This record gives sequence, C-alpha cells and structure tokens, in this order.
Amino acid sequence: MKKIALITGASSGIGKEFALQISKCYQKLDEIWLIARRKERLIQVEEEISIPIKIIESDLTKQEEIQSIKELLYKEQPQIRFLVNCAGFGKVGEVTRMKEEEQLDMIRLNCIALTFLSKECIKYMKSGSHIVNMGSIASFFPVLHFAVYAATKAYVLSFSRALRSEIKRRGISVTTVCPGPVNTDFFHIAEKTGYQAWYKDCFLAQPQKVVEKALDDIKKGRELSIYRGEIRTLRVFAKLFPHRFILWGMEWIENFSKRKNQNNL
Repeated sequence: MKKIALITGASSGIGKEFALQISKCYQKLDEIWLIARRKERLIQVEEEISIPIKIIESDLTKQEEIQSIKELLYKEQPQIRFLVNCAGFGKVGEVTRMKEEEQLDMIRLNCIALTFLSKECIKYMKSGSHIVNMGSIASFFPVLHFAVYAATKAYVLSFSRALRSEIKRRGISVTTVCPGPVNTDFFHIAEKTGYQAWYKDCFLAQPQKVVEKALDDIKKGRELSIYRGEIRTLRVFAKLFPHRFILWGMEWIENFSKRKNQNNL
C-alpha cells in the first residue's frame, strides 16, 4: 500500500508550495498526487519535485470529475498521509451584480469539493494522517463585496473544527490554514470583477512563509494555522466585536479609499 499526499489546487500559489515543501519534509512518501485544472502548470511543478508524481487534471467544480477521483482512490487503494484541500477561488463584487454561475462555482469548489474529498480520503487514512483545509482571515467575519467567498470560508472553518473532533479518536488531525492576503494569482482572478481595498497590501504574505508556518502547526497538532501577528490580532478583534460593527468599519474604509482616490486624480 503506497503512501501518498493528495493536494488540490496544486498548480500554483499555496497549493504548489505545499507540494514543494511536503516533498522535502516527508520523503518517505511514495507518491504525491497533484490535482488542478491546468495540466501544463502541474507538469512544471512535477519538474521541481524528486518524489514520484501523479498528475490529475480535474475541474473540481464539476461533480463528475470529483467522482472520478473517488473511483481512482478505490482502484489504487493508497494510504493517504496528507490531504491538502487548497483548490478554491474568490471573486470581488456585490452579490447582486456578480454572475450567478461564478457565485455557485465558488460554493461548489470551496465547500462541496472540499467536503466530498475530506469524507472520501478519510477512508484511506490511518493514525498519523493529516487533513489540511484552506480557510482565510475571511473565515472569521463577513466581508463587504466578498460576501460569498467569506461565507464559504466560514463554512470551511466550521466544518473543519467539527470534523477534527469527530475523527480525532482515529489519530487523524485536521488543521485549518487561515492566512490574510497572500502574494499569489488569487487576486488576479478575484479582482477581475471588482477591486479590493488598498489596505490588503499592508498584510500581504509570501506563500512560502504561510506554508512553513502551516507545516509547523500541523506537526504540533494545532487546530488553526495563522501566519503573522496582525492576522491573529484581527481574529481576536472579530471575536470581541459584533459583525455589524465590523461591516460598518469596512464601509467607512471603503468610502475613505474612494475619497483618497478622487483626491489623487
């Protein structure tokens, strides 16, 4: 029974970085399964990794493609040491102005695919295995003009916490990684439908650092991995203040940003 790590969203950003760092830190793995839509990007990632790679080109917003992964697992019967659910995306914009299908795809990928793969992969896990789910600072409070994305990440955090309690008796850990903005392709996609406030650049982190912290927290059996003290402070802030107050603050910052941009014209 070969030992594997299965990583979704592995073609770029945090998913790619998990693939690179897991391959260096856990060299007893027999294979790493890389899952993403862009096969050419996965091939480039494969060239940077010494452990054997299985490339799975798949769009996880489509139920039939998720089902094909289930069938592949049943056929190969691997022992999964790591499941890293990194596949996900967000789109900026008001709910009433965004395309319905884009919003539904966010839910399908960020929530449904993650839930399905978590459930399926547990069947192939033993004590000492790990599930890593990608949350966000948006897991902790609603976000103006990012409503659907933030709601999906709140789901990820709630689901992961409950799942962790349900399977801890099996010796399987569940860690939710909740970074702030990370310097990846994420915002190139997210901001096609709108723009995020300028202050996101103040918290921008590098994916290498986020994953280093996550792997350290996983080894320590932690429930959450939050990179940077500023993000941990915002989490505490979100626990202390009502969400309506936080949303009011976002509105104020948005109006301030608009006035600043107008003054710079």
